[in-house]
Amino acid sequence: MLRGARQVGKSTLVREFARNHGLQLAEVNLERNLYLNDLFGTLELAPIIRELEGVTGRSLAASDVLLFLDEVQATPNALAALRYFYEEKPHLPVIAAGSLLEFALSEHSFHMPVGRIQYAHLGPMSFREYLTAIEPSLLDWLDGLSAHAPSLPQRIHQRLASQQRQYMLIGGMPEAVQAYLDTASFHDVQETHRSIADTYSDDFSKYATKSELVLLQKLLRSIPRNIGSKVKYVHFSREDLAVKVRNAIDLLAKARVCTKVHHSSCAGVPLNADQSEHVYKLLFLDVGLMSHITGVRWSDLSGMGSRDLLNEGSLAEQFVGQHVLFRQGLHATPELHYWLREGKRANAEVDFAIAHGPRVVPIEVKAGTSGSLKSLLQYACLKRPEWSIRYDLNPLSVQAVSHGVRTSDGVRNATTQLLSIPLYAVEETGRLLDECEESLP
Repeated sequence: MLRGARQVGKSTLVREFARNHGLQLAEVNLERNLYLNDLFGTLELAPIIRELEGVTGRSLAASDVLLFLDEVQATPNALAALRYFYEEKPHLPVIAAGSLLEFALSEHSFHMPVGRIQYAHLGPMSFREYLTAIEPSLLDWLDGLSAHAPSLPQRIHQRLASQQRQYMLIGGMPEAVQAYLDTASFHDVQETHRSIADTYSDDFSKYATKSELVLLQKLLRSIPRNIGSKVKYVHFSREDLAVKVRNAIDLLAKARVCTKVHHSSCAGVPLNADQSEHVYKLLFLDVGLMSHITGVRWSDLSGMGSRDLLNEGSLAEQFVGQHVLFRQGLHATPELHYWLREGKRANAEVDFAIAHGPRVVPIEVKAGTSGSLKSLLQYACLKRPEWSIRYDLNPLSVQAVSHGVRTSDGVRNATTQLLSIPLYAVEETGRLLDECEESLP
């Protein structure tokens, strides 16, 4: 079962998979065949298969057929029937997908048996996938990046950095990447983003009441402008009650338009064991859509320094966040955390925190080549992490950091091994951390 937001490429991925493996695809769009819901509700597989064969025009008894139930959330009884396909027709491969699947799963008491249904979570195309389409020759350089090896040639470093900044404008929505691949026109990319945003806005009527629609449309425009900030409902709407704004954010999170990044005390692994449910910030679906909604143009990214573009830090945090969110692979539920300490005089906030094996690793994100590590050092002083990560535009480096930090008990020393990773190499993080840990005595 593929789970993910609308237009991230779920249906296309299934069709490509079938073609590449020489399979006959028996595809049923359940939004267009709502009458099937009652039939699925009988849980009688023989009449269900007969009807599906009539709809698709293919025999489901063939050895090379793949059954694809698209927009499966439209007929919730189909979800309950999936287990019987596995038990009674184990040789028939079935893929289900839905862009609003979270609503169906939360509103119905389905029993999804372990081992019968496997979930895969799909997000926008990653930067590596984008490079595969736009400039695949750069992938070999990323693969060769090593904590033990010299830095990349300067021209390669600059080329990767340039493509990464371009990705922040185009993003990972497949239709936007294809538009740029076809015409190399940022105007065409912008028009594609506008169409996608309109589609999301139109979708709200499928899972929201009329009174919620205006607020949801407002949030679609305001969430990208508040990336990286602790959620305060008044920042999103001064006219609506906090509980109404909270419920609307929950709806958008279910639709995968945004993701909650919860504060964790980072006492140990797993990070969600001590997360704060009511203290969180938000990630948007895609950095390219975020750029479109906030009005960022290519001239802003290519011609200005990080101090000139007011939201470049938020764009960098969104870019890193949407990649780290899926760092554990397709079959792990996407989740992400950060660390926040709020004090009377000053706050400290580490952008993200991840688990790497038994360790908690704090992450700082910088949009340029400079920036202080004040919050990271505050974290290191309290939590004593063996490894910390900084993403920025500098070449890859590993260094021991030791610095005095002023606390209520006086000056204390904060020490950590700092792995500094170029933004364009965010997907190499796990491998680079493994290399660093292997080098320790």
